[in-house]
Amino acid sequence: MKPIGTLLTGALTGALAACAMASAAHADTYPSRPIRTLVAFPAGGSADIVARMVTQKVGEMSGFNFVVENRPGAGGNLAFDATASAPPDGYTLLFSTPGIAINPSLYRKVEYKLSDFKPIALVGEAPLVLMTRPDLPIHDIKDLVAAGKEKPDAVRFASSGNGSSSHLAMEVLKSMAGLQYLHVPYKGGGAAMADMLGKRVDVTMLPISESMPYIRDNRLRALGQTGAKRSPIAPDIPTFAEEGVKGYSVTTWYMLLGPARLPDAVVNTLAEKFDQALKSPDLQQKLRNAGVSIINEGPVQTKAFLDQQAASWAKAIAASGTHID
Repeated sequence: MKPIGTLLTGALTGALAACAMASAAHADTYPSRPIRTLVAFPAGGSADIVARMVTQKVGEMSGFNFVVENRPGAGGNLAFDATASAPPDGYTLLFSTPGIAINPSLYRKVEYKLSDFKPIALVGEAPLVLMTRPDLPIHDIKDLVAAGKEKPDAVRFASSGNGSSSHLAMEVLKSMAGLQYLHVPYKGGGAAMADMLGKRVDVTMLPISESMPYIRDNRLRALGQTGAKRSPIAPDIPTFAEEGVKGYSVTTWYMLLGPARLPDAVVNTLAEKFDQALKSPDLQQKLRNAGVSIINEGPVQTKAFLDQQAASWAKAIAASGTHID
C-alpha cells in the first residue's frame, strides 16, 4: 500500500492537472456565447458611448459578440455588485469609469471590495468640462466662487450622480477653490444636461464628449476643463490650473474588469483583443474625436493604475469629508 502522503500528493497533482486542462480547454473555446458588458450609467452618456465604440471594434476584429448592458443606479454600485458576484467565466464584464475606485471610500457600506475585481484593460482617459448657463453672470471660476459666497446654496450644481466622477471632481474643486453650491445628483449626465438646458440648475460638470455639442452651439458656457492640459478637441477652454486652481487635475477614465477569479487565460485573451482594437487607426480617431486620450494598458499596468486611483480618491474623499450612506 502506498503511504497516505503519496496518495494525497498524487491526488492533488491530478486535481491541479485537471484544473489546468479545464482552463486551457475553456480558453480554446472562449467565447462560445455573447459577452455581457455592464455599464453603470444610462445609454447615451460618455461611458456608454465609449463602451459601445470599443467593444464594437473588438468584436469586428475578433469575432467576439459583446452585448453592452446599461445598469445604472446607486452611483454605479448595482453594476459593480453584479460584476463582483458574477460567475468568473468571462461572460460578465464591467466597462467602468472611476466609480469603481471611488465608491469603496465614498459609501459607508458597499457589498464589494476592490479585490473582488480582475483588471483587464485600461482604454484611456478624458477631461470633464465645467459649464454654466449663458444667461448667468458667471464667466470664470472666480465668478462662480463669488456667486456661491454671495448667498448660501445659490449655485445649484447638477452632477451625473452621487459618487460619479462629475460629483467628485466638483468636490475636489470645492475643497481647493473654496467653492459653495447645492448638489443636485441625477441618474446620468443626460438628465443633468436636460435640467441645465431647462434652467432648473445653474452649473454642471460632465465628460468632454457630452459637453462640447452644447458649448459649440452656445447653449452652455464653458468655465474650464479638468485635465492637466487642454484637450485637443477643446483648445480654447482653459484648464482649472490655468484659471488659478493650481495643482488641480482630475479625469474620467475607461477600464475593462471582470470578477476576481477570472482565469488568467481568459484575461489574457481579452487583453490581447482589446490591445489589437485600440491600435487600429479608425478606433483611435473615433476616440480622439470623443476627447479620449488612449492609454491602452494590459492587466498588470491596469491593476497598478486602479490601485493608485483608489488610494488617491480615498485621500481626496477623506479631505472633503464627503460620505454617502
